[in-house]
Amino acid sequence: MTTARDLMTAGAECVGENETLVEAARKMRDLDVGALPICGEDNRLKGMLTDRDIVVKCIADGGDPASATAGQFGQGKPVTIGADDSAEEAMKTMSDHQVRRLPVIDGHDLVGMLAMADVARNLSESASGDVIQDISQH
Repeated sequence: MTTARDLMTAGAECVGENETLVEAARKMRDLDVGALPICGEDNRLKGMLTDRDIVVKCIADGGDPASATAGQFGQGKPVTIGADDSAEEAMKTMSDHQVRRLPVIDGHDLVGMLAMADVARNLSESASGDVIQDISQH
């Protein structure tokens, strides 16, 4: 069975919940990513922050990204996948929650990130196509 651990990008970096959106944007730029997990002072996952969150939920609303923190944008319980969960379970989770990226956790520790593209490369075209269609509906 192919697991999330087999497909993920290991060593995911977090943005701290108290870091500003400017710091988060710079980290995204430097890592060439569009989303970062938000980690708390307790090293627990608090949510996800996307480049779109920074633009739409802060800047477009007149917010100051130099004073707004990443933790202000971690909404609800983050959607994750266990490191030992199957690739099929990852696809189902992505589809059910309409997300393209999942933080991969082992216990409470963030161990990597799993993108739809990672899963799609390892599953049949029809299976990955169904998930992409489900995610893109909303």
